[in-house]
Amino acid sequence: MEPMLLKPAGKDYLWGGTRLKTEYDKQMDIEPLAETWECSAHPDGPSMIVTGQYAGMTLDKLLEVHPEYMGTKVDPEKGFPILVKFIDADKDLSVQVHPDDAYALAHEHQNGKTEMWYVMDAKPGARLVYGFAHKVTPAILRKAVAEGTLSKHLQKVDVHKGDVFFMPAGTVHAIGAGALIAEIQENSNVTYRVYDYERVDKHGNKRELHFDKALEVMSMDVQSSVRQMPRMVHYYPGCSRELLCRCQYFETERIQVTEGFSFSVLETSFQVLLCLEGSGELQLEEEAQQVVRFSKGDCIFLPADLGRCHMSGKATLLKVRC
Repeated sequence: MEPMLLKPAGKDYLWGGTRLKTEYDKQMDIEPLAETWECSAHPDGPSMIVTGQYAGMTLDKLLEVHPEYMGTKVDPEKGFPILVKFIDADKDLSVQVHPDDAYALAHEHQNGKTEMWYVMDAKPGARLVYGFAHKVTPAILRKAVAEGTLSKHLQKVDVHKGDVFFMPAGTVHAIGAGALIAEIQENSNVTYRVYDYERVDKHGNKRELHFDKALEVMSMDVQSSVRQMPRMVHYYPGCSRELLCRCQYFETERIQVTEGFSFSVLETSFQVLLCLEGSGELQLEEEAQQVVRFSKGDCIFLPADLGRCHMSGKATLLKVRC
């Protein structure tokens, strides 16, 4: 058992840009590069292992062979529970909503999609949509979409580097142009588009909307709690750690490594390390020869029950587990 560096799958959605290539070294032959699925066992874009004895195997296939790598908190019948992405919004994303587990399983045979966003960077004036600015009804929304006036009903929020947003399933939302996001979500690819600005794809076709399904799953109440509450930073020799988000599906920490720190990967859950800035090395304390070197943009999968690990370097990382 060993830490595994992953290679992501890429997505060329029409709103994407070039920053994942130019700033995060995602060398993929697709244009634009909108998303990279950094840690994914989803059939629509599994990531691939590039180091160690399983190099060349996709993560979903590895977990079929070794379901115990997910940990005792994960039901192997339900599969890998999360999906970790980078998102480069060069243009506004569609106004959209995701269903909860019950609806998604009944209608799409997938999980629902609760997610969190960590803002890696944001250009001046970047914003996002988070729910509605006031109480709405299906009739109001249907009329607004038909007339192209939906924007006046949406709550707009300025975004800045380091912001954290939690999006429960059912929340109408949209990432705005200029935002660079790390997203941690349930393992799902179910999105219901409410409005897409009358845009067309590279073939000249308007992208499909899913308005009727969206009405069935969205919350039409005003979303008052947008940003996460102030976070407590804990300082240790060689690093600092802060809890960004904890929900029933995942837990995410931000770790600032200044020299190094040690941590344990228990039998209860796998862990995922996503490097946002800097570089470093990770190794098992009992097997010092197994070293994984990482830098900005890299993602590492740590199987459950891996044991005691040591990280050294200077880096900012997100650490995700169930």
